[in-house]
Amino acid sequence: MQNMNKKVVVFGEIMLRLATPGYLRFSQTNSYHASFGGGEANVAVSLANYGIPVDIITRLPDNDLAKACIMDLRRYGIGVEHIITGGDRMGIYFLETGAVSRGSKVVYDRAHSAIAEIQKGMINWEQVFKGADWFHWTGITPAISQGAANVCLEAITTANDMGITVSCDLNYRKNLWKYGKSAGEVMPELVAGTDIVLGNEEDAAMVLGIHPEGVDITKGHVEATAYESVSRQIMAAFPRCKKVITTLRGSVNANHNSWAGVLWDGDNLHLSKQYQITHIVDRVGGGDSFMGGLIYGLRTWPEDMQKALEFAVAASCLKHTIYGDYNQVSVQEVEKLMGGDASGRVAR
Repeated sequence: MQNMNKKVVVFGEIMLRLATPGYLRFSQTNSYHASFGGGEANVAVSLANYGIPVDIITRLPDNDLAKACIMDLRRYGIGVEHIITGGDRMGIYFLETGAVSRGSKVVYDRAHSAIAEIQKGMINWEQVFKGADWFHWTGITPAISQGAANVCLEAITTANDMGITVSCDLNYRKNLWKYGKSAGEVMPELVAGTDIVLGNEEDAAMVLGIHPEGVDITKGHVEATAYESVSRQIMAAFPRCKKVITTLRGSVNANHNSWAGVLWDGDNLHLSKQYQITHIVDRVGGGDSFMGGLIYGLRTWPEDMQKALEFAVAASCLKHTIYGDYNQVSVQEVEKLMGGDASGRVAR
């Protein structure tokens, strides 16, 4: 087991989330439910819930909305002392939740946000990484702006120099790459400094130009073994990479998904049990909750890849039942589901 007193550091944008109530469309609603969220913050909340010390690094404006966001992060026990202040606005995203054959929609309003205007040298990464043994980033951050991509590379390089494990969720977002460079131009240099890579079939294709064989996610069934060749290709292209993990989401409809995961450790392909999530409450943050569970699992059971994977899949299965970006579950709740208790009976 790794030293659980060592902290995890995450870097990325946290946004104001404005969601239509229930299943209302944007054209129907006259109110929005406000909360906060973002890929890296979602991972941080999961880790904090599992008792892992975690700091979030981001850039926020000096206004009351940002202060409310920081208060919210503190409420979950997340370290915020290295958040830097500057810029004029927080990013916002609007969410319309889909149902049955109508998919969910996200509209971003994050151009010229505080973190989009971040520059190299604004963050003292050596100071940030004191007491840390893990750094997590996602492909969302370098998609925001060239400055954000530069700072992400700055962080990865420093983490490499300090012997800190680096993990990444490739997280391809086609609606974000707007500043003149493609994911394929920017991401490989960042992935080259990364030890643990999470991504699905679209991420591998769009970010790294690596294509799985025999996979059609629109059919509602995903063949896990199709990803072994992809994992081998990623490790061959990026020798630092020690593990490649893929979430397997089969979409029956917007409310019913199958959910599983595979982990390739360079020698063996580990396949998790598959869950049928038949009544999805909120799937936003599902991948982030998987990553949070995986980091916890790999730190807790570094010699048991299967158990680490099963923890991640069970944790993210539970996230689909929770409204909002954050996965608000405990280790005990995840282990209960891992043990086969999916009854949902009242605990009293």
